[in-house]
This record gives sequence, structure tokens and C-alpha cells, in this order.
Amino acid sequence: MTLHPRPTGGAPKPWAFPAPDRSTLPNGLTVLRADRPGQQVVAVEINLTAPLAAEPRELEGVATIMARGLSEGTDRHTAEEFAAELERCGATLDTFADHVGVRVSLEVPASRLAGALRLVSDALRAPAFPEHEIERLVANRLDEIPHELANPGRRAAMTMYATLFPEDSRLARPRQGTAESVRGIDAAAVRAFYAAHLRPAAATAVIVGDLTGIDLDSVLKETLGGWTGAPAEPVSFAPVEVRDTPRVVIVHRPDAVQTQLLIARVGPDRHDPVWPAHRLGVYCLGGTLTSRLDKVLREEKGYTYGVRASSQVLRSSAAGDGISLLGIRGSVATDVTGPALADLWQVLRTLAADGLTDEERDAAVQFLVGVAPLSFETAAAVAGALADQVEEELPDDYQARLYARLAETGTVEATAAVVRAFPPDGLVTVLVGDAKQIAEPVRALGIGEVEVVGG
Repeated sequence: MTLHPRPTGGAPKPWAFPAPDRSTLPNGLTVLRADRPGQQVVAVEINLTAPLAAEPRELEGVATIMARGLSEGTDRHTAEEFAAELERCGATLDTFADHVGVRVSLEVPASRLAGALRLVSDALRAPAFPEHEIERLVANRLDEIPHELANPGRRAAMTMYATLFPEDSRLARPRQGTAESVRGIDAAAVRAFYAAHLRPAAATAVIVGDLTGIDLDSVLKETLGGWTGAPAEPVSFAPVEVRDTPRVVIVHRPDAVQTQLLIARVGPDRHDPVWPAHRLGVYCLGGTLTSRLDKVLREEKGYTYGVRASSQVLRSSAAGDGISLLGIRGSVATDVTGPALADLWQVLRTLAADGLTDEERDAAVQFLVGVAPLSFETAAAVAGALADQVEEELPDDYQARLYARLAETGTVEATAAVVRAFPPDGLVTVLVGDAKQIAEPVRALGIGEVEVVGG
């Protein structure tokens, strides 16, 4: 028998996050492009400055309905024709609204980029917002709301925002509106919001993929370059008041067999100089199956299938007044809710007292830095990261510098950052579960005044 030699791995290739080229079209639209040879599926992300804070209070959810309505017909195509043309291009198109604004996401084979961008430019330039389509989108949104309220994870998040922020803050209320506010939305309201906020000078298009043989300047001129509108108006956000006194809110779900946990506070955004240390420390605490939280709550005690710690940017600004939600999420069996929370707090107290180990830090750096080339292997991943940077007013080379800074971060810095993120005596807790079974064990922990609200 002849055996072939065992294959050996080659030398690792140097990797760096793609550096985009930045330009501006005559209509004021900003363009970031990154040529990625071999990526035959081009990803396009378009950021539109239409923040949720600009929605009329009585019509909250109108940004979401507008975003969904962009592909429901234009001055050239009905909704059905638009969908058919998009399919002919082999493209997918998604839209959503968030606190910062509206995002349009397109993926299309490089050979069909021009045709797909023509459709997208039509949707931005002259959306029809037909009455019957808007009525359908409103009905669909109203159907979604009961399902969201019935989902423990979603309900915990909504309750946390309402707990952390005052009622008059847009951050305190559901991003896609309430049933009451959505019912009031019609085509006229959608058109008014579109006219007031969507304009090319307040938009950025990120285009990533294999651009070989594509005259992108000509394509952009013929498509997105034909979108006209008023000059961009500066967007300002009111200062955010945070109600972060430690307390526990239990959303009562009678006979629930599990308790959904969300433990959180508000922290800085990615402009904070310690963000790399923060990311490293949070990963060690709850970023993976081998993190401290999982080792105790999952592996040692068997309370849960997994608990995760993470950071979600809510509002970002180069001025340094951005905020993010720092959260620990998971679910445990109802009868062990008290012990699970007690052990979770003990993990946080031990971390504050003893810090991370060098082994934890080294493993986290090895993973976060080592997995980066795989994380950004697709054009869509690169485009998404660049679009996030635009939304958060970060420099174009932020992602490229982040991994070098992660590798340079020491154990002491990572410990200080994660303890600052999750201080044992400074957290707000939301529990969705059976209050009759969990309220007293939770009160006994002394982690904050306990309030029970209806499910």
C-alpha cells in the first residue's frame, strides 16, 4: 500500500482589515468602496440619516414602515415588478430602522451590480408608498407585536430600556413602535417622514466586493448619482438621562418554567479609549462557552444552556457623548433562579477582587485577533463593519487599528475595563418569569429593590 504524504499547513498570510477609498458624488452622497478580488457577490450598505428620535411621538414606528416600504414600488415599477427585477439581478435587499437611522442592505453578483443599484436608487429617489402596500405593512407590523411581547428575550429587552431611560426618551420605547402608534400610520405619514429626512447629502453608500472590470464611477453616476434632494441638516440628540440605580424588575409570567435574565447598565461607546480593553474583558467574562459565566453557571452548576455578556452601541458620537447597553443575558430554570443569580453575582465579585488571569487574557486575544480574517471573509461582513463605523462616526481605519490595540492590551487593563462595565453594585436586573416562585429568593440576594410588573 502506498500512502501519500500527509499534507501540511502553509505559512499564514498577512491580513489587515480592508482600507476603503472615500469619495463624494455631486449630489452630496458619500461613497466608501473596498475592492475585494475574488468576492464575486458585492455587498452594498447604505446609511440614511433618519433617526427614530425624529419620529412624531404619536406615529412611532413610521421609520420602520417607511424602510419596509422602500421596495414596495417606485415611479417606474409596481411592488410586484420591483421584486421581479430584483430577482432577475439575483439580488437580495433588506431594510431596517434603528435609533441612528435607516439601513439599506444589498447583495448582488458583481456582473449585475449596475442593474441592482438602479433599482435601489429608484427606491431611494422616488418610492411610491402605495396606500394598499402601506396598509399591508402596518397590518403585518401589528401582527408582529403580540409575538414580540410573548417572547421572553424581547420582553426583557423592552422592559430594560423602559427601566433605564425616562418615559419621555425615545430610547425607553419600542424601536418599531407600539400597537397604538403603529395603528395611526398611513401612507401620508410615511411620505412625510421620507420627505423630511431622506436625502443624498445625509446618506453614505458602502460598496465592497470584486470590482474588477466595473466602472464604478459611471455606475454610481447613472444610479445613486441621479438622486437629488435638499442639503443635509445637522442631526442633534438630546442629552440622555439614565436611571441606573440598582434594582430588579420582574415581569410576571405565571407558571413559566424558565426565567429570562437581562442584567445591564449603560456605558460608553466605541470612541472610549479603553474600548479594546473593554471588548477583551467582556469576552473573558461572557463571550464564549469557555468564559467565566459559562464555566460556573453552565458547566459547574448546570443552571443554563449558556449566558452571554455583550455590548450594544445605542448612540455614538465623535463628541464623546455616545452610549451603549452593556448586558448579561441568558435563561435558567425557574426553581434555580435565586441560586443562579447568587452565583452570577459571585462571579462578578470575584472578578472585581482578583481580576482576570493572564491565561484568560491570552486565550481571548488569540481568539479575537486570530478569528478576524474569518469574521471578515465575506464582502457583506466587511461592508457591515464599515457601515457601522459610518453610523458611529468612527474613522475609516478604526477596525484596522482595533486588532493591533487588542493584541497590545494587558491583563490589568482588561480587568479594569470589565469591572467598570459590570460593577456588582451598579446593575439593573430584569427577570421574565413566575414572580410567585422567584420574587422572594431574589429579594433575599440584596442586589436591589424588587418590583413586580404584569406580564
